[in-house]
Amino acid sequence: MTRPMTMAEKILADHAGLDEVVPGQLIECKLDGVLANDITAPIAIKTVRDIGAGVWDKDKIFLVPDHYAPNKDIKSAEQTKVTRDFAHEMGITHYFEQGCMGIEHALLPELGIVVSGDLVIGADSHTCTYGGIGAFSTGVGSTDAGVGMATGRAWFKVPETILFDIEGELPEGACAKDIILFVIGQIGVDGALYCAMEFAGSTISGLSIEGRLTIANMAIEAGGKAGLFEVDDKCRTYVERHAEHPLREYHSDADASYGRVMHIDAADIVPMVSWPHLPSNTHPVTESRHIAIDQSVIGSCTNGRIEDMRLAADVLRGRTVDPKVRCIVIPATQGVWLQCVHEGLMDVFIDAHCVVSTPTCGPCLGGYMGILAAGERCVSSTNRNFVGRMGDPTSEVYLTSPAVAAASAVAGHIALPSDLS
Repeated sequence: MTRPMTMAEKILADHAGLDEVVPGQLIECKLDGVLANDITAPIAIKTVRDIGAGVWDKDKIFLVPDHYAPNKDIKSAEQTKVTRDFAHEMGITHYFEQGCMGIEHALLPELGIVVSGDLVIGADSHTCTYGGIGAFSTGVGSTDAGVGMATGRAWFKVPETILFDIEGELPEGACAKDIILFVIGQIGVDGALYCAMEFAGSTISGLSIEGRLTIANMAIEAGGKAGLFEVDDKCRTYVERHAEHPLREYHSDADASYGRVMHIDAADIVPMVSWPHLPSNTHPVTESRHIAIDQSVIGSCTNGRIEDMRLAADVLRGRTVDPKVRCIVIPATQGVWLQCVHEGLMDVFIDAHCVVSTPTCGPCLGGYMGILAAGERCVSSTNRNFVGRMGDPTSEVYLTSPAVAAASAVAGHIALPSDLS
């Protein structure tokens, strides 16, 4: 008999070839995939070349130029060229050239490259997104990613798991983004430091897969090692539609030991805004209406999926952006972009006077496509609002849902959709 284990512990034990693991244990695991982007891949590639053995599996390395692509300047073009040349040299199956790529953490689940039960590391902190479909995925440094590319293995310290049991119906206007902002506001940006964050309860089971991916995406904003959701019928349907390889299901034992259990009443979760300069600095939208904005960004690996585009379009339909505001809409993948066209959402965005971009992480990290000048304020459906995150150090970023970001663009200040006439 093995000890009762959490979902995170079971995935790690299986990939380490062990019957059981315990929190704090150091283990070496076989990987199902390694991810890097145009910023982080060149360093990982240097590590692969230093090891000198080539890549471990050309089908299990994922290279996605999404941060500065299409390239904004010579330096970013050189970064991408290093990645592109390496991909072609090594015959990497999953290299996504501009025109068929997307924001990495939206793209890989959408294409079924990462599936439930996988163990994936990525040289990007928001690799934790794939926990939304029942994978254990986590961000690592570029050197560790390079070792993973060369060997197919990585070491882990088994994390303790915190269970977030969320029950009941969300109030009108609240969504998955509000759940994770509420949680981070409750526990702080280090409240789950090196822990797996497992989400369960009737509220969670009622969420779409897009909503679960949104929550898992921001586990890192609470210091989490991973954000995890058990596989259910919704997840199976989503994953099996495009899965490149069979999914595996891991379920926490009923008597598994958790480091902490938080019981949350969904009725307490209202539309939220994280004020500068921490994701944990959360306030209800109703207490934030006095804040005027200069820019609104709708997109990112957090909220750039088709569900998010629909939420924003529902608010913008028949309305126009305030003349003093720039509203930038970024569908997360080419697939989402095309779906927006087919559903008429692009007409809504253009008629509302939005800028619509090809998929890119650009504005989220202050790269391009929406840099803020001194003193400007941006309301954004992205995931971080640190000092200087999107531009000048005196600028400010307010994190919220796509619907609130859209309503704020119309109102010229932070607003709920219900505030609009």
